[in-house]
Amino acid sequence: MKNKLIYLIVLFIGIGGCIYPQNSVKPKIKCNYLLYQPKEYSNGTDSLPLVIYLHGGSQRGSDLNKLKTYGLPYLIDKGHNYNFIIAMPQCPDTTYWSRINWFDLLYQELTSKYRIDKNRIYVTGISMGGYGSWHAAMDFPEIIAAIVPLCGGCNDSLDICRINKIPIWTFHGTADTVVSINETERLVNRLNSCDGNVTFTQVENAGHDITSLFEKQEIYDWLLKQRKNKRFCN
Repeated sequence: MKNKLIYLIVLFIGIGGCIYPQNSVKPKIKCNYLLYQPKEYSNGTDSLPLVIYLHGGSQRGSDLNKLKTYGLPYLIDKGHNYNFIIAMPQCPDTTYWSRINWFDLLYQELTSKYRIDKNRIYVTGISMGGYGSWHAAMDFPEIIAAIVPLCGGCNDSLDICRINKIPIWTFHGTADTVVSINETERLVNRLNSCDGNVTFTQVENAGHDITSLFEKQEIYDWLLKQRKNKRFCN
């Protein structure tokens, strides 16, 4: 069955572009997104896992076609198949994933419209999307079952040990000159100090472009094994 990329156009809500200090309320923003549904969805009745993919800074804006230049949107566009639902929102060009609450409205819409297993909601992303993955876990630890951040980081002032129970598999190139590997190393060291559930893969001699990792099936096999305790789900 042919892959289904559904274009869902919505209005942006809120104000972007500001820096939000710790403990401030992030503005809720409803983003445009692409949605992939596997054949298992249309041919069955079971709820399926949801992977939310966050793009990097160069793909911000209001043109969803920009998302298909790399990462999961690119792979889907080239014919790759997956056995889970994939949501691929687009960040407005005036802000960053870590500065807005993009998750709330997307989660509410997807779980109300589609058969999604609320115990198996995952976030992955690269560069700015890697930062967004870390921050999503910090903001919604009761919902997100696992994250896979690539070459990202998180605000040092945040209490990263609050997510020590969330399974994390993070990747960073050792030769990254755009986002230093120290950004990931610092978070991993802090999580290890508080018994965090984190795996850190250093991609030897790789720079900032480690998008080929999204082609590795073992990442998705690992993700799909992670489940949120039912008592935390709405």
